[in-house]
Amino acid sequence: MTTGNASELRRISVFDATLRDGEQAPGNAMSAQRKVALALAAEAYGADVVEAGFPGSSAEDAEATRLIAQNLTTARFATFNRASISDVRKSMLAGGAHPRHQVQICGTGSDLHLRHKRGITREESVAEVRDAIRLAVELGATDVSFGVEDASRGALDHIKALVSTAVECGAGTVILADTTGCATPHEYGTLCAAVRSWLPDEVILSTHCHDDMGLSLANALAGIEAGADQIQATLGGIGERAGNTPLEELAAVLAYKSEQYGATTDIRLERLYPAHELLAEAIALPPYRNKAVVGVNSFATEAGIHQDGMLKNPLNYEFLDPHRFGRERSLLVGRHSGRAVLRYLLTRIGVDDDDGRVDELYEELVANTPVGFCEDLEDLAKRLDDRFPAARADA
Repeated sequence: MTTGNASELRRISVFDATLRDGEQAPGNAMSAQRKVALALAAEAYGADVVEAGFPGSSAEDAEATRLIAQNLTTARFATFNRASISDVRKSMLAGGAHPRHQVQICGTGSDLHLRHKRGITREESVAEVRDAIRLAVELGATDVSFGVEDASRGALDHIKALVSTAVECGAGTVILADTTGCATPHEYGTLCAAVRSWLPDEVILSTHCHDDMGLSLANALAGIEAGADQIQATLGGIGERAGNTPLEELAAVLAYKSEQYGATTDIRLERLYPAHELLAEAIALPPYRNKAVVGVNSFATEAGIHQDGMLKNPLNYEFLDPHRFGRERSLLVGRHSGRAVLRYLLTRIGVDDDDGRVDELYEELVANTPVGFCEDLEDLAKRLDDRFPAARADA
């Protein structure tokens, strides 16, 4: 694991796959206009590349790509393609020979997929990658990336043949997909280290990790340790099945643990939550309770022991600063709260916090609170403020 000061940190590029891999999961379909709004939000929070969609899949995705290409001003945009002449032509028609258009071509990385999905040989898969990349370059693409699908279950010699061919034909980025989320961090890191050793320094190595075993973020971080230069991620981790590397969690780790990983990003943390709210509205995504960074309870607590510690110093139980992420700290009073929060409230409104008064309020507002009911600290403060005007005047 690398360490170092800020001047030694590697800058990790962030590829936002929310609008393609994230959008293609059940229930996540978006209109072209919604995609443009989210693409602009991604550009605003600092995504280096925004995946516009898969133009070969539908007219709607082609239209979204055209609109995103017209509206983004600093971020690059990417189109997804199979190693298919037809896909590449449709992507180039939608995105154009634009200097910020990354044409992403996906090849078949595992024998399992070759045999049971594609019905082609290794040699045929290499040939179709060669043809697709050459066509993209002939049509004016200046930024071509090559993704190895199911790389985590692929044989190294086949992956090397695919990658070598892609780079020789003009690919400037190589993406290793843990398509089924089957890899452990050690396995995925080992794969990334092997591929990194084959690539010229100027070729970018990118990760694309799925969360089927809850390891997408851990695998992406293992990729960084093994030399990856870019991470593909989605807001809220949305994506196929259990989803993808959560972009906001990656940004949090590299903001707080940058020296540990020797790496950082340019993501603007405070803009992630508003963007996630925009996404949730676009796809009717229910609120998460326990999701890191964007969850309802990410910066909220009801437990008395925790509240006592946080009232003394939030650092006692809060590693991430909510304000860095555009969030607010929330103390909720309910069945699990204690007397400390009541003493704090009484003191704050200038009321004597003697034990008898605190015990009385504890029985009323905590011990006998209905199961599942919580009241925001500020709302309770107003109620108590209205309740004790005489006592406050006496004090």
